[in-house]
Amino acid sequence: VVMKALLKHDKVYSWFKSLFVRKVDPRKDAHSHLLAKKEDNNLYKIQFHNVKPECLDDYNKLCEDVLPNIHADPEYPCELVGTWNTWYGEQDQAVHLWRYRGGYPALTEVMNKLRKNKEFMAYRDQRGKMLLSRRNQLLLEFSFWNEPVPRPGPSIYELRSYQLRPGTMIEWGNYWARAIELRQQNNEAVGGFFSQIGSLYMVHHLWAYKDLQSREETRNAAWQHEGWDEAVYYTVPLIQHMESRIMIPMKTSPLK
Repeated sequence: VVMKALLKHDKVYSWFKSLFVRKVDPRKDAHSHLLAKKEDNNLYKIQFHNVKPECLDDYNKLCEDVLPNIHADPEYPCELVGTWNTWYGEQDQAVHLWRYRGGYPALTEVMNKLRKNKEFMAYRDQRGKMLLSRRNQLLLEFSFWNEPVPRPGPSIYELRSYQLRPGTMIEWGNYWARAIELRQQNNEAVGGFFSQIGSLYMVHHLWAYKDLQSREETRNAAWQHEGWDEAVYYTVPLIQHMESRIMIPMKTSPLK
């Protein structure tokens, strides 16, 4: 009798507990496969270099002398998408965005070739003396965003970076796949990316504007479009931390 009572209690407890246990999503594929562009095999690398204030001009000159050579050399399956100095946000900072056509094998090929490139190795040695710190991330581009292509400018660029709560990337993508259609009127959408290596569950949205006033007007105008308020309402709770940088292109940046 006691044993039956215990078994009955365990069954009731298990049923009651199941009401509060979150069900596991039966999805069988990684979010990177579901959200990234499938027609190409592009991998992106974003670099953040914090430069000693007194070295910023020399650092910029060094980058302008060396990075375009790698970009233009057909032996390297990579492209310099854009290179900037942060204007508002972290000061004395450079941001570089590279694209590797061919994914991880292309990245590996470039890294191996650069180790044998005397100009690049000398650049690395000089650069190291000018930096306070540096970090990078490997990124994929969202399938529903524009692919970054060279722009004539002159423009300022805003890099909006979002640290999402783990497990929310698919939900973010679902809302932004609709929201990005509302942000194309002024050709401001440049590219959208999510991290694969480095800080995880990071999203970067890159925008271009004529100036700060144009940015203000364009962002305010988005609220006049039906559906924008809904996108903001449902995506804000997914964010743990967010940051905005206003950036100025370097002289040799393909995104002017």
